[in-house]
Amino acid sequence: MTCTNCAKTISHFLEKEKAQNIQVDFITGEASFYLDEKISFDKIRTGINSLGYKAREKNSRIHSEHDSIHDFAKQLKIRFFIALIFTLPLFSTMIFHLPFNFTGTWVSYFHIFHNQWSQLLLCLPVYFIGAIQFGKSAWHSLKEKIPNMDVLIITGSSAAFIYSVLAMFWGGDLYFETSASIITLVLLGNLLEKTAVKKTTHAIEQLSKLQPNIAKRIVTDANGNEKIEETGFEKIAENDILVLHSGDAVPVDGVIEEGTAVFDESMITGESIPVSKKNGNKVYAGTLVSDGNLKYKATGNADNSMLSKIIELVKSAQQSKPEIQAIGDKISSIFVPVVIGISFCSLITMFIYHSFFNEQMVAVAIKLSVMSAIAVLVISCPCAMGLATPTALIVGIGRAARNGILIKGGKTLEKFANIKTIVFDKTGTLTNGEFRIRNIKMYQNNDTDMNTLIYNIEKHSSHVIAKSLAKNFHSEKVLSFKTITEQKGIGMLAVDENNREYKIGSKEIVIENIECPHDIYVVEDGKILAGIDMEDELKPDAVTIVQWFKSKGIQPVLLSGDKKEKCIAVANRCGIEKVFYEKLPDEKLSIIEKLTSEGFTAMVGDGINDAPALSKATIGVSLSNATDIAIHSADIVLLHGKLNTLVTAFQLSRKTLQTIKQNLFWAFFYNVVAIPVAFVGLLQPIIGAAAMALSDVVVIGNSLRLRYK
Repeated sequence: MTCTNCAKTISHFLEKEKAQNIQVDFITGEASFYLDEKISFDKIRTGINSLGYKAREKNSRIHSEHDSIHDFAKQLKIRFFIALIFTLPLFSTMIFHLPFNFTGTWVSYFHIFHNQWSQLLLCLPVYFIGAIQFGKSAWHSLKEKIPNMDVLIITGSSAAFIYSVLAMFWGGDLYFETSASIITLVLLGNLLEKTAVKKTTHAIEQLSKLQPNIAKRIVTDANGNEKIEETGFEKIAENDILVLHSGDAVPVDGVIEEGTAVFDESMITGESIPVSKKNGNKVYAGTLVSDGNLKYKATGNADNSMLSKIIELVKSAQQSKPEIQAIGDKISSIFVPVVIGISFCSLITMFIYHSFFNEQMVAVAIKLSVMSAIAVLVISCPCAMGLATPTALIVGIGRAARNGILIKGGKTLEKFANIKTIVFDKTGTLTNGEFRIRNIKMYQNNDTDMNTLIYNIEKHSSHVIAKSLAKNFHSEKVLSFKTITEQKGIGMLAVDENNREYKIGSKEIVIENIECPHDIYVVEDGKILAGIDMEDELKPDAVTIVQWFKSKGIQPVLLSGDKKEKCIAVANRCGIEKVFYEKLPDEKLSIIEKLTSEGFTAMVGDGINDAPALSKATIGVSLSNATDIAIHSADIVLLHGKLNTLVTAFQLSRKTLQTIKQNLFWAFFYNVVAIPVAFVGLLQPIIGAAAMALSDVVVIGNSLRLRYK
C-alpha cells in the first residue's frame, strides 16, 4: 500500500464482501476482519490480490508484520535499481543541454542516448515497472471510487511518456527522462518510506523477538520413563510440563511446579530488578531465567500468553486513530480528485498564458502547459497527511511499551495529554500498599485462633490490605468454610460449617459502638472479636510526582475509602488540596463522573479494586503488574507499578501529540506552497517528484525523533 486511500480501497472491498470489524493499517500493511463461515478466505485473498495488492494469511499472533514489510521493501529495492539503471542514461540528455562545455572522447559515447529511439527503448522498461507498481493499484482504486496517490503518479508519468511518443512523429522536445525520473524517484521515495516505517515499528519487532522458538517439554516414552524433548513453541499446549534452565527464555505462560529460579522480567515489565520465584508462582513468556532450574505447567499456548496479549494490545493501540487524525483523513479522501482538477486547470491556464500573453508558438505553449500540469500531479503528496498521525503514534506508543507502559490507542494518548485533573487512590498508589500491624486489641476471651481465622479468610481477597493481613497472620492450619465472599469497599464475609458468620473489614461491619475506632475489625455473629490498627508508608516519589503534575497546571485529587484522618495526612504530605475520604465504590463513581464533566480526568489506581472508577474516568491508569484484569480495566497500564512512570507516560503523550501536530502542519504547508508553484510552471516535474518523495521522509523522520526525546 502506498497511501491511506489504498487502505480505504481494501476496506471498501471487504465491506462489499460482508466482512465485519474491519481494520486496515496502511503503515504496517495489515488487515484484520471477521468473516461469516459461508465466506471463503481464499475468495477474499483473491479479491484483494485482484485490486493490485498481495495478500497472505498471518499464521501467528506472535509473529510481527516485519516479514511482509521486509519482502515488500526487497521487491521495491529490486524495481528501483532496475529503473535507476535505465533512467541514468536518460539524464545524460539533460546534462548535455546545460550551459557547460563538456569535452573529451568519453562524451561521444553519450550521444547515442540523444537518439529518440534509444530514449524510447530506455524509458519503456521503467514505464513498464511503473505500470506494475502503480498502474494496477491506480486502476482498481478508480473502480472502487477511492482514487489513491498511484493515480497521480501513473497519470503524470503517462502524460510525459505519451507526449514524448507523439513528439517523435510531429516533432518537438522529448520528455522520456521526465517520465522515467518520476517513476524512479517515487520508487526511491517509497523505498525510503518503507525503510523508515520499519524503524517506527521497532518496538513490536523487539517484543516479538522475545518469543523463543524452542521449548523443552517433558514426555513419557513407551517404557514409562520421562525424558526431555525439544519442540517448537507453537506446539506447546495447555497443561504440558516444561523445563527451564539458567539462560532459557520462557516459551509460554505457566505455573511453577518444582524448583526455584531468578527471572529477568525487564523486557515485559520494564522492572530491572530480578525476581525470585518458587512453587505456585506464575512465569510469563518472553522472560529470562537468570539463575536456577525448574519445572512448570503451561497454562495455555503461545497465542494466549501475556507476551502475545501485550503485542496485540500495542499493535491495536498503534492502529487506533485519535480525533486529530480526522482532519488529515477528510483531506486525504478528496485530495486526489482535487489535485487532478487543479492539474487540469493548470493545463488550460498555462496554455492560454503562453499562447496569448507570452506569445509563444502553439507547440511550445502545449509543451509548457503539459509540463506544468504534470508537475502539479507529481509534486502533490497525500501520503504526508496519511503518515502524519500513524507514524507518530506507532513510535510514541512503541517507546512507551519498551518502558513498561501500555497506552491503549491514539484517543487515549490524545486525551491523557489534555487532562485537567488527576485523581489518585491512596492505598497502593500514593502509599506502598505494604501494611504492617501496629496494634491488635482482643475484645473477647475465647478459644478462637485469630491468626488462623484471619489468614484463612483474607487469603481469598485481592485487596492490598487483605494481602497484608494474610502475610502478617500467616498460618499452616486450614479452616473449612461453606462460603467466603468479598464485599467491595467493606470487607470479607465467611460462614463456617456450624453456620457461624465471620466478618473482617472496616467499621461498616460493626453494629455496636466502639470507643477506640480501629482500621480493621474481626466480627463473629455480630460480636467484635478483635480490632486491628495498621500503618502504610508513603511511596518515596509520591510527593515529587504530585508536585510535578501541579506544576503543569493539573489539579491533583485524593479519592479513597480509607479513614478521614489517614487520607488528610497523606494529602497534606503530598500537597493535595482536594480530598475525598471514606468513599464506597459507588460513591467513587459519582465523584469521578462529576470531575469528568468538568474536564478530562485521569484516575490512577491498582486496576483491581478500582476497576469501576478507572472505567468511568476519561483515562484510567493502572499501577499494577501484568495481570489480565489490570490490562483490561484501564486505558493505560504501568506494568511494573512504579509511580514515576506515570510522568513518563504523560510526557510521551504530550510529545507524541505535539509531533502529530508538527507533521500535519508540514503536510499542509508543503502542499499549500508546492502546488501553486507547480501550477504556474516554476517547477520541473522531476523536481516535483523528488520533492514529493522527500516530503514523506520528512514526516517519518520527525516521528522517529520520538524514539530519542
